[in-house]
Amino acid sequence: MSQHEKIALGVEQFITRQLESNQTDEFADNLLIDVTPVDSRIKIPDCSLPFEYDVDSATLTQSYLTVRVSCNDNNWYLFTTAKVTRTRTIVVTASMISPNTVISAGNVTLAEVDIKQLRHTPYTSVDAVVGARLKYRVREGQPVQSNMLCFVCKGDRITISARAAGMAVKTSGIAQQDGVIGDTIRVENSNSRKTVVAEVASTQEVVVNL
Repeated sequence: MSQHEKIALGVEQFITRQLESNQTDEFADNLLIDVTPVDSRIKIPDCSLPFEYDVDSATLTQSYLTVRVSCNDNNWYLFTTAKVTRTRTIVVTASMISPNTVISAGNVTLAEVDIKQLRHTPYTSVDAVVGARLKYRVREGQPVQSNMLCFVCKGDRITISARAAGMAVKTSGIAQQDGVIGDTIRVENSNSRKTVVAEVASTQEVVVNL
Protein backbone atom coordinates (compact mmCIF):
# COMPACT_ATOMS: atom_id res chain seq x y z
CA MET A 1 0.00 0.00 0.00
CA SER A 2 1.38 3.39 -0.97
CA GLN A 3 1.69 6.28 1.46
CA HIS A 4 -1.18 8.01 -0.37
CA GLU A 5 -3.42 4.94 0.10
CA LYS A 6 -2.39 4.59 3.75
CA ILE A 7 -3.40 8.18 4.44
CA ALA A 8 -6.77 7.78 2.68
CA LEU A 9 -7.48 4.64 4.72
CA GLY A 10 -6.33 6.35 7.91
CA VAL A 11 -8.62 9.32 7.27
CA GLU A 12 -11.59 7.00 6.68
CA GLN A 13 -10.94 5.03 9.88
CA PHE A 14 -10.40 8.23 11.89
CA ILE A 15 -13.66 9.82 10.72
CA THR A 16 -15.55 6.59 11.36
CA ARG A 17 -14.33 6.51 14.97
CA GLN A 18 -15.19 10.16 15.50
CA LEU A 19 -18.71 9.84 14.12
CA GLU A 20 -19.59 6.51 15.73
CA SER A 21 -18.60 7.82 19.15
CA ASN A 22 -21.24 10.56 18.76
CA GLN A 23 -24.10 8.24 17.80
CA THR A 24 -26.25 7.81 20.87
CA ASP A 25 -29.87 7.71 19.70
CA GLU A 26 -31.87 4.61 18.81
CA PHE A 27 -31.76 5.50 15.11
CA ALA A 28 -27.98 5.22 14.78
CA ASP A 29 -26.84 6.14 11.31
CA ASN A 30 -25.08 3.96 8.76
CA LEU A 31 -22.00 5.82 7.54
CA LEU A 32 -20.56 5.98 4.03
CA ILE A 33 -17.26 7.86 3.94
CA ASP A 34 -15.69 8.84 0.62
CA VAL A 35 -12.18 10.24 1.11
CA THR A 36 -10.79 12.48 -1.62
CA PRO A 37 -7.56 10.83 -2.82
CA VAL A 38 -4.39 12.74 -2.02
CA ASP A 39 -2.95 14.22 -5.21
CA SER A 40 -0.38 11.75 -6.52
CA ARG A 41 1.97 14.65 -7.30
CA ILE A 42 2.30 15.44 -3.59
CA LYS A 43 5.37 13.81 -2.09
CA ILE A 44 4.62 12.22 1.26
CA PRO A 45 7.73 11.69 3.37
CA ASP A 46 8.40 8.59 5.41
CA CYS A 47 7.18 8.93 8.97
CA SER A 48 8.66 6.81 11.75
CA LEU A 49 5.62 7.64 13.88
CA PRO A 50 1.97 6.89 12.97
CA PHE A 51 0.31 9.70 11.05
CA GLU A 52 -1.95 11.83 13.21
CA TYR A 53 -5.39 13.03 12.15
CA ASP A 54 -7.44 15.96 13.36
CA VAL A 55 -10.83 17.44 12.51
CA ASP A 56 -12.82 20.34 13.91
CA SER A 57 -15.42 18.62 16.13
CA ALA A 58 -17.91 21.40 15.37
CA THR A 59 -18.04 20.24 11.73
CA LEU A 60 -18.79 16.56 12.41
CA THR A 61 -22.47 16.94 11.51
CA GLN A 62 -21.64 18.33 8.07
CA SER A 63 -21.53 16.37 4.81
CA TYR A 64 -18.00 17.48 3.93
CA LEU A 65 -15.17 17.30 6.44
CA THR A 66 -11.64 18.69 6.27
CA VAL A 67 -9.04 16.53 8.01
CA ARG A 68 -5.51 17.57 8.91
CA VAL A 69 -2.97 14.77 8.46
CA SER A 70 0.41 15.29 10.10
CA CYS A 71 3.65 13.57 11.02
CA ASN A 72 5.22 14.80 14.25
CA ASP A 73 8.48 13.17 13.25
CA ASN A 74 9.25 15.89 10.72
CA ASN A 75 6.52 18.55 11.12
CA TRP A 76 4.99 17.59 7.76
CA TYR A 77 1.24 17.99 7.28
CA LEU A 78 -1.49 18.31 4.65
CA PHE A 79 -5.25 18.80 4.51
CA THR A 80 -7.62 16.45 2.76
CA THR A 81 -11.40 16.20 2.56
CA ALA A 82 -14.04 13.50 2.85
CA LYS A 83 -17.72 13.32 1.99
CA VAL A 84 -19.92 11.72 4.65
CA THR A 85 -23.30 10.24 3.73
CA ARG A 86 -25.47 9.19 6.64
CA THR A 87 -28.20 6.68 5.91
CA ARG A 88 -30.71 4.96 8.15
CA THR A 89 -32.45 1.62 7.62
CA ILE A 90 -36.12 2.55 7.89
CA VAL A 91 -39.57 1.63 6.61
CA VAL A 92 -40.42 2.89 3.10
CA THR A 93 -43.44 2.36 0.87
CA ALA A 94 -43.19 -0.65 -1.47
CA SER A 95 -45.53 0.91 -4.05
CA MET A 96 -47.74 3.95 -4.58
CA ILE A 97 -50.40 3.99 -1.85
CA SER A 98 -53.70 5.89 -1.87
CA PRO A 99 -55.02 8.08 0.97
CA ASN A 100 -56.85 6.28 3.81
CA THR A 101 -55.16 2.96 2.99
CA VAL A 102 -54.59 0.81 6.07
CA ILE A 103 -50.96 -0.27 5.93
CA SER A 104 -50.22 -3.97 5.71
CA ALA A 105 -46.85 -5.75 5.66
CA GLY A 106 -47.15 -5.93 1.87
CA ASN A 107 -47.37 -2.14 1.48
CA VAL A 108 -43.97 -1.40 3.00
CA THR A 109 -40.39 -2.63 3.15
CA LEU A 110 -37.05 -1.67 4.70
CA ALA A 111 -34.44 0.42 2.87
CA GLU A 112 -31.46 2.63 3.60
CA VAL A 113 -32.42 6.29 3.25
CA ASP A 114 -30.27 9.42 3.41
CA ILE A 115 -31.23 11.07 6.70
CA LYS A 116 -31.42 14.44 4.94
CA GLN A 117 -34.75 13.23 3.52
CA LEU A 118 -36.18 12.78 7.02
CA ARG A 119 -38.09 15.64 8.61
CA HIS A 120 -40.21 13.66 11.04
CA THR A 121 -39.90 10.48 13.11
CA PRO A 122 -39.18 7.45 10.89
CA TYR A 123 -39.95 3.83 11.71
CA THR A 124 -37.36 1.06 11.82
CA SER A 125 -39.76 -1.88 12.00
CA VAL A 126 -42.47 -2.91 9.54
CA ASP A 127 -44.59 -4.21 12.42
CA ALA A 128 -44.55 -0.73 13.96
CA VAL A 129 -46.64 0.75 11.12
CA VAL A 130 -48.96 -2.15 10.24
CA GLY A 131 -52.55 -1.11 10.95
CA ALA A 132 -51.92 2.62 10.66
CA ARG A 133 -53.75 4.66 8.04
CA LEU A 134 -52.13 6.94 5.46
CA LYS A 135 -53.31 10.54 5.40
CA TYR A 136 -52.42 11.23 1.77
CA ARG A 137 -51.13 9.61 -1.40
CA VAL A 138 -47.48 8.59 -1.33
CA ARG A 139 -45.18 7.34 -4.06
CA GLU A 140 -43.11 4.17 -4.08
CA GLY A 141 -39.94 4.30 -2.00
CA GLN A 142 -41.03 7.21 0.19
CA PRO A 143 -39.88 7.07 3.84
CA VAL A 144 -42.79 6.34 6.17
CA GLN A 145 -42.77 9.09 8.82
CA SER A 146 -45.05 9.98 11.70
CA ASN A 147 -46.61 12.98 9.92
CA MET A 148 -47.97 10.68 7.20
CA LEU A 149 -49.93 8.38 9.50
CA CYS A 150 -52.71 8.20 12.00
CA PHE A 151 -53.07 5.11 14.14
CA VAL A 152 -56.20 6.73 15.50
CA CYS A 153 -57.83 9.10 13.03
CA LYS A 154 -60.31 11.90 13.67
CA GLY A 155 -63.83 10.46 13.81
CA ASP A 156 -62.70 6.91 14.71
CA ARG A 157 -64.75 5.06 17.31
CA ILE A 158 -62.28 3.81 19.91
CA THR A 159 -62.03 2.45 23.44
CA ILE A 160 -61.10 4.88 26.23
CA SER A 161 -59.27 3.19 29.10
CA ALA A 162 -59.00 5.14 32.34
CA ARG A 163 -56.44 3.88 34.82
CA ALA A 164 -56.04 4.86 38.47
CA ALA A 165 -54.69 3.11 41.57
CA GLY A 166 -54.42 -0.24 39.84
CA MET A 167 -57.98 -0.11 38.48
CA ALA A 168 -59.06 0.27 34.87
CA VAL A 169 -62.39 1.47 33.51
CA LYS A 170 -63.25 1.27 29.82
CA THR A 171 -65.80 3.14 27.78
CA SER A 172 -66.31 4.07 24.16
CA GLY A 173 -65.34 7.34 22.55
CA ILE A 174 -64.80 9.25 19.32
CA ALA A 175 -61.41 10.67 18.38
CA GLN A 176 -61.40 14.43 17.84
CA GLN A 177 -57.86 14.48 16.41
CA ASP A 178 -55.45 12.32 14.45
CA GLY A 179 -52.64 10.69 16.39
CA VAL A 180 -49.83 8.16 16.21
CA ILE A 181 -48.90 5.84 19.06
CA GLY A 182 -47.62 7.91 21.97
CA ASP A 183 -49.43 11.10 20.94
CA THR A 184 -51.95 12.75 23.23
CA ILE A 185 -55.21 13.66 21.50
CA ARG A 186 -58.66 14.93 22.40
CA VAL A 187 -61.35 12.25 22.61
CA GLU A 188 -65.07 12.64 23.25
CA ASN A 189 -66.65 10.19 25.70
CA SER A 190 -69.65 8.72 23.85
CA ASN A 191 -71.70 8.42 27.04
CA SER A 192 -71.00 11.68 28.86
CA ARG A 193 -70.16 13.74 25.75
CA LYS A 194 -67.24 15.18 27.71
CA THR A 195 -63.89 15.66 25.99
CA VAL A 196 -60.79 14.20 27.60
CA VAL A 197 -57.12 14.15 26.64
CA ALA A 198 -55.75 10.65 26.18
CA GLU A 199 -52.65 8.89 24.91
CA VAL A 200 -52.87 6.76 21.77
CA ALA A 201 -52.00 3.18 22.74
CA SER A 202 -53.06 1.30 19.60
CA THR A 203 -55.38 1.60 16.60
CA GLN A 204 -58.33 0.77 18.85
CA GLU A 205 -57.48 2.23 22.24
CA VAL A 206 -56.48 5.44 23.99
CA VAL A 207 -55.50 5.70 27.65
CA VAL A 208 -56.33 8.32 30.26
CA ASN A 209 -54.08 8.24 33.32
CA LEU A 210 -55.94 9.61 36.30
